[in-house]
Amino acid sequence: MTERTGPTGLELKSADATGLAEAFGDFMTTFEAFKEANDEKLAEIERRLGADAVTTDKVERISKALDQQKRALDELALKRVRPPLGDAGRRAAPSEHKAAFDAYLRRGDERAMRALDLKAMSIGSGADGGYLVPDEIEAEIGKRLAQISPIRAIASVRQVSSAVLKKPFSRTGPAVGWVAEVAARPQTNSPTLEELQFPTAELYAMPAATPALLEDAVVDLDQWIAAEIETAFAEQEGTAFVNGNGTSKPKGFLDYGNVAEASWTWGNIGYVATGVAGALPASNPSDKLIDLVYALKAGYRQNANWVMNRKTQAAIRKLKDADGNYLWQPPVTPGSRAMLMGFPLVEAEDMPDAATDGTPIAFGDFARGYLVVDRTGVRVLRDPYSTKPYVLFYTTKRVGGGVQDFDAIKLLKYGTT
Repeated sequence: MTERTGPTGLELKSADATGLAEAFGDFMTTFEAFKEANDEKLAEIERRLGADAVTTDKVERISKALDQQKRALDELALKRVRPPLGDAGRRAAPSEHKAAFDAYLRRGDERAMRALDLKAMSIGSGADGGYLVPDEIEAEIGKRLAQISPIRAIASVRQVSSAVLKKPFSRTGPAVGWVAEVAARPQTNSPTLEELQFPTAELYAMPAATPALLEDAVVDLDQWIAAEIETAFAEQEGTAFVNGNGTSKPKGFLDYGNVAEASWTWGNIGYVATGVAGALPASNPSDKLIDLVYALKAGYRQNANWVMNRKTQAAIRKLKDADGNYLWQPPVTPGSRAMLMGFPLVEAEDMPDAATDGTPIAFGDFARGYLVVDRTGVRVLRDPYSTKPYVLFYTTKRVGGGVQDFDAIKLLKYGTT
């Protein structure tokens, strides 16, 4: 078993050699060490109006080790759900389309795919535009993206067959009122409907393979394609779902206008200000987190998540409530999420760091608030000519996204107003 020493002096095991249960145990042990060191730091502050530099450094090192172990734990949990490599992971009776597509990937043999074109007319687009991947591969790509793209994992996902999804939305219901038994019933106002549009944009990856890899029958090309593009797609999606400007990419929820919660209007994201430029208040900082929780209506809080990046989470991890309990709690089981004040915490590295007038923390029901639009079909174009001897696989899919309910997501603004 490979071992190494972490920044705390604690012994850490390599992710590829440690079982998931053992890694989770190491993570919980480190969290207990973090709490002990942070409590010591807080006690020194109370006694001497300042923490010892050695204690402060110890807390920071343990906090960094905790982040490293959490990422290793997430990677191990992800590996458990990946399909096995080789023919053992394939279905016993692959579809006709899948078998034809496999021949196209390995040898560039288009005859079977062209035959399917003639039979189904819409199943592929020909060699010039690439062929649609079989459902088995497309489902695997979508599954992996949901596991490693944080916003996609908590948002609503809609499959569409057109370039733009147009969604009607009722801002106000029909007017109603009380009336006496025999009084006249005047006509009421009709509900107000608006149309939200979510255009899809093209996302692409171009992995390369050697002829030897393609000729190796043991290699499962389905898994290989999904593995090659999962990180590239997930990173681009994650950035766009948070900060995208809507031009040739999805529109991120932070790109919409934001206003103080007291002045909230439809089309904007409401925020709660901390009252301190670039930071939480020094006194009772958890009160601002509570204010953010209750800025969200009760119907949205039932399925709400916190969203922040690693640095912000490290700062929040040190906070306690009035009873001395830590607000941040580790995952209960391997593969589950950490909890903050009873709500799941999603780590999204594309969220901004703490800064003056920045919004590093989001809280809301993202399943109702944010919509991811996937256009049906992932296409692959085989290119054996551009970078010989490598064979390129130009893989594309169309993705869109945007806020669909502006009342379902709230932000914490590190500012005075």
